[in-house]
Amino acid sequence: MVEVTLTINGEEETVVIDARDSLSDLLREKLNLTGTHVGCDHGACGACTVHLDGTPVRSCIVLAARCECSDILTIEGTRNDAITDVVRRHFHDKHALQCGFCTPGMLMMAVDIIRRYRVPSEEQVRAELSGQICRCTGYMGIVNAIVAAADELDGQRATA
Repeated sequence: MVEVTLTINGEEETVVIDARDSLSDLLREKLNLTGTHVGCDHGACGACTVHLDGTPVRSCIVLAARCECSDILTIEGTRNDAITDVVRRHFHDKHALQCGFCTPGMLMMAVDIIRRYRVPSEEQVRAELSGQICRCTGYMGIVNAIVAAADELDGQRATA
């Protein structure tokens, strides 16, 4: 067993874990943060995407023990985030979700795309989402939602 201290959604946590536990195991099983979904358990689907020190990662393939002193942001930590709120609204308006299983990972990736590109093109969004799998929507709504959210946020920045 290993003790790890990290910041999750702005709160410092010290947790005893098995050295083999993944970050998704720590989040879901030790801290009951079940918004992080695990679809494939080997990093291929993106459902478990969280931000680790500001970078999106597949939490199912990151060893929790490697996260000592790291800053983790999960979907639960975005409840009061203005960018995520706009993205969520556009996901709803543009029919970018169906079953919802991939949605937390898609939202975490969408926010990262908008933060990095500011106003990404459809092609940039598609390229950045290439590691995220959705078995329900066909991606059109997801791409449209991210582009529309970025456009709205850019308009807000221009008038501020």
